Amino acid sequence: MDTRLTALLGCRYPIIQTAMGWVADARLVAATGNAGGFGFLAGAVMTPDEIERGIADIKSMSDAPFGVNFHMYVPHADEIVDICIRHKVKAVSYSRSPSATTIEKLKAAAIVCIPTVGAKRHAVKAVELGADAIVIQGGEGGGHTGSVATSILLPQVREAIDVPIAAAGGFRDGSGLVAALAMGADGIAMGTRFLLSQESPVPESTKAIYLGTPPEKIVVSTKLDGLPQRMIANAYLDRLIQSSHVGLLARAVLNGLAFSRMTGGSLIATLTGAWKMYRAGDESFGQTLMAANSPMMIQEAMVKGNPENGILPSGQVAGLIQDLPAVEDLIAGIVGEAKARAASVNLTVSGKQSH
Repeated sequence: MDTRLTALLGCRYPIIQTAMGWVADARLVAATGNAGGFGFLAGAVMTPDEIERGIADIKSMSDAPFGVNFHMYVPHADEIVDICIRHKVKAVSYSRSPSATTIEKLKAAAIVCIPTVGAKRHAVKAVELGADAIVIQGGEGGGHTGSVATSILLPQVREAIDVPIAAAGGFRDGSGLVAALAMGADGIAMGTRFLLSQESPVPESTKAIYLGTPPEKIVVSTKLDGLPQRMIANAYLDRLIQSSHVGLLARAVLNGLAFSRMTGGSLIATLTGAWKMYRAGDESFGQTLMAANSPMMIQEAMVKGNPENGILPSGQVAGLIQDLPAVEDLIAGIVGEAKARAASVNLTVSGKQSH
């Protein structure tokens, strides 16, 4: 299962565990690495000290390479970059491209830069800024997501860039891995499938809702921060949909204050970061201010175990998942099925030459 992605990241299999906030902790990342995949620590909801402790915990449980995810526009982004360099993490992931200077600093330290994008133009821009690889997420994926399906987005991006690509959105098994490779990807990235594993820290009450939700109940809404996010439809989302824009903005300010305190920031620093995100991206200033809504609402379900009082980000693929395997068994099963599926479609096409 050697691909350009495994060569770049140093893992045995082209399977990435994505950095889901409150979910991708040290235990899940270490389990992924030990099983041959490549895991990302969810640093976007951590303070710099927590990230540093997380890195140390991963190294105490695994010798496998791993990465760290964080937002490049938080006030302490430079400190996190220095932590990643100091501890020689293999890769960093991010959703909004940082400055070219930051990327140069990471690349000079031999750290792989692998952002996640949901549109062709963002993939092209990321590579122009120096990204070594790209995770492309189709509309089936959970959390912030685009409007183009993975099966369409993947060949579109493949034609536009030359760096390794990991396809995300709709993957859970070996058949999906083979399909992604056949369409030009160098591997797959999965979030929901790893969320529904034994090593995932998500409370069992929350996992049970994921296992019992059909695909059509995993919907896209813009009510959290004005951007499309895919999540499980529940009573809390219904209340958000009925809220006024003013009410949502007021909620965002409160959540922003709480999130800033949690991650060691301040209101001024949060506003400054929101302004930088607005200047660098496609979102309105109001949307960037509302970005703090997501992590705090997600925490209620993912950490506190109150799924009916929080948001449940999910890929549509959750509607096909019915078990909670150990990560080692999950990855071994994907690899075994991929090899069998690849062999079954190894067809020889022959025909007579026309005269």
